[in-house]
Amino acid sequence: MTEVTTNSKMQLSEHLALPSEAALGHSNELDGSRLSPHFTLGEFTKSNHPEIYNIPSHVAIENMKRICGWLEVLRDRYGQPIIINSGYRSPQLNKKVGGVATSNHVSGCAVDIRCSGAEQAITFAYILIDYARKSQSNFDELFIEKNKYGRYWVHFAVRPKENHRKIAFLNG
Repeated sequence: MTEVTTNSKMQLSEHLALPSEAALGHSNELDGSRLSPHFTLGEFTKSNHPEIYNIPSHVAIENMKRICGWLEVLRDRYGQPIIINSGYRSPQLNKKVGGVATSNHVSGCAVDIRCSGAEQAITFAYILIDYARKSQSNFDELFIEKNKYGRYWVHFAVRPKENHRKIAFLNG
């Protein structure tokens, strides 16, 4: 296994060997900026709309780092890399994808985690809730979501304060 480094000038072979990026199959100029040992700024800012500005503020980056603490626990306890579908969204990108104006994604406080099905989504939710209980930490939102095509993901949000610990199953 490749040792994780915070050096933004990694060799290409090292960069491609990192599990989360390799699993994503994407590359952009923000990939080298690490939010945590296994997650990059590029993973949190990728979108299918490259024409829309999606560069976060320093405050949003700090919020993403906070979520990454939770994602590192999830990855460790699950025992495999996890894939981010969506993280930070600028207000313009959030509007384009149909997000609500008050979405935690806009402040960098939310992430959508890809799941292979309902069982994996429930497992991810269990791990995150169990960690919250054992560490006496709080989160704002944990939603297991399913779209009209039958694809599942876990929407997870952690705010700097005023977390509401909302848990729900949502169908799109």
